[in-house]
Amino acid sequence: MVVIKNEKARRFLKIAVPFIFIPVILFLGVFAFDEKKFAWIILAVTIMALLLFFAGFEKKIIGTRRMVIIAVMTALSVLGRFIFAVIPGFKPITAIVVITAVWLGPESGFLTGALSAVISNFYFGQGPWTPFQMFAWGIIGLVAGYLSNILKKNRPALAVYGVFAGIFYSMLMDVWSVLWFNNNFEMSVYLAALVTAIPYTISYAASNVVFLLLLGRPFGEKLERVKLKYGV
Repeated sequence: MVVIKNEKARRFLKIAVPFIFIPVILFLGVFAFDEKKFAWIILAVTIMALLLFFAGFEKKIIGTRRMVIIAVMTALSVLGRFIFAVIPGFKPITAIVVITAVWLGPESGFLTGALSAVISNFYFGQGPWTPFQMFAWGIIGLVAGYLSNILKKNRPALAVYGVFAGIFYSMLMDVWSVLWFNNNFEMSVYLAALVTAIPYTISYAASNVVFLLLLGRPFGEKLERVKLKYGV
């Protein structure tokens, strides 16, 4: 387990990785590389997600214990995506990412989201869309972690965030659709994609609300006990 002890470096990475480094990598993946080289972009985003996670801890033992919990949450997220594969747009993956972030922190949420996307796509299919999924679920987890004080205690706020997450995910993936199919970004094409995706966006948002309200309290209580027991 890598630990970044310099406080200034940690603060810099917490901002630069999700909001500068990964967006630049996605940009390069679209415009500078052949789509057949998407595996390198996936690898780069994965490394960045891990770097962000390492920047969140000063002590090695805490990071190691938290990584074990993240592995479990990621496995549950991937399993949930498999189980509900027959229902388009209705998956617990976003809810589990949000729950992880709320109880374990923004960096943990980002890593869980990114890993859930890349691991589950070994079954659903890897492609140039995978890095965008990693980034979308990662950012959803990151923001949820920043809002943890509100989301942890307020179920209506958790439901509202589930709606936001569904809309954000759909809008970001539509950006990918326009960029990859048009080779540039055109607002008219993007707006058309948004309109076409409305049924799926509603499904994403509804599933997030359902799974967050069902899983939020029981999963949160268990994560809270684990944190207290192992000093995470």
